[in-house]
Amino acid sequence: MNDVTSALAIVVLAAGKGTRMKSDTHKVLHAIAGRPMLDHLLASAEALDPQRRVVVAGHGRDQLEKALKGRADIALQEPQLGTGHAVQMAEQALEGFDGDVLILYGDVPFVSTQTMQAMIARLNAPDAPAVVVLGFEPEDTLQYGRVIAQDGRILKMVEHKDATPEERACRLCNSGLMAVKARDLFGLLARVGNDNAQGEYYLIDIVNIANADGRICAVTVTEDADEVMGINSRGELAQAERLWQDRRRKQAMVDGATLIAPETVWFSWDTQLGRDVVVEPNVVFGPGVAVEDHVVIHAFSHLEGAKVASKADIGPYARLRPGADIREKAKVGNFVEIKNAVMGVGAKANHLSYVGDADVGAGANLGAGTITCNYNGYFKHKTIIGERAFIGSNSALIAPVTIGADAIVAAGSAVSRDVAPGELRVVRAEQMVKPGWADQFHDIMRKKKAEKDGSKG
Repeated sequence: MNDVTSALAIVVLAAGKGTRMKSDTHKVLHAIAGRPMLDHLLASAEALDPQRRVVVAGHGRDQLEKALKGRADIALQEPQLGTGHAVQMAEQALEGFDGDVLILYGDVPFVSTQTMQAMIARLNAPDAPAVVVLGFEPEDTLQYGRVIAQDGRILKMVEHKDATPEERACRLCNSGLMAVKARDLFGLLARVGNDNAQGEYYLIDIVNIANADGRICAVTVTEDADEVMGINSRGELAQAERLWQDRRRKQAMVDGATLIAPETVWFSWDTQLGRDVVVEPNVVFGPGVAVEDHVVIHAFSHLEGAKVASKADIGPYARLRPGADIREKAKVGNFVEIKNAVMGVGAKANHLSYVGDADVGAGANLGAGTITCNYNGYFKHKTIIGERAFIGSNSALIAPVTIGADAIVAAGSAVSRDVAPGELRVVRAEQMVKPGWADQFHDIMRKKKAEKDGSKG
């Protein structure tokens, strides 16, 4: 929550074309850990309880509107004439708003709630700065704009391309993020010109204008340069993914999970792991996975949209799809796929099975090759398997069908009618036995082959 008295608005700049991505997908909608980078940013800002949310769009506006689903107002910047011009486009959406404005960038997704809060707190400090800028000190200053400051007060802001050699020697760089009072913001922006190397209206110029007016402008500095990394290319997207995953892996181990080979485990943004969970190498978590305590997830398993209860055993090479609900002490073994199905307490599907749209009772056992035939080409149907039922290997359960508690389905059966509790069901063609037939067959075939080979000679 925002702990200052002023109301808060966030303005997220996302109007760039993202040409370096070479993608039909809007740049800020590319995912990190299965979540669009824009949503990473908005989630951090949401913890501050903003009263207004504005996303400035240009190229790909329709995609942003679809992705946001009304969570923010859309302001259009067309054409794109620089960052200052982009913020100006939010003026109508902020009409009547009198509070703090936090200016963020959709392709800078890792800014923490704490850093945003520090900027707002500095804006509301007793010396009442006109503008607060978030600065950072990267290992390589590259092409970043510089913040020329003394004792936390900004003397000058300058873009790299417009900076002198002495100014480029300054290591304090501009992240682009700012906090400004709404009553100051648009008046300052109206005075920004475009007499610079790019012919654009730079947002940073509001600092220089406020300084010229005799106002104080301040810089807060993040100690973590990675949280203000911008993402403009596929390579930078991959770098951001590696950074996020590395931090999440470390956090998982701090929280009590064992990762045998951490660098091979891939988490989703919302993965939940309990204590004493063991994750073997090459496991991938898609969105929507919750794993309770004392679970073992063996190598090369893939989980998405699944719940796994305590002491369950998953894999290796298991696939849990959305709706998989694995109860306590259940076993999902190698090359088993579970989709929209419950595996009851202690139930087992040890190998080579597909269980979809099913409810498997406690203690039931599914033999190798068991298939629930849940789809007829038009509709999905459910299979119910009672407690302690035993399904023999290579059986097909043709839904809708119910297998009663303690029932046995013989191996190789194709079951299309309900099986009563305690019943044995055998669905096989009658076996035909012809003693000596194979010996006669082999004799005839060998003779024919010898005659054929002789004629070739």
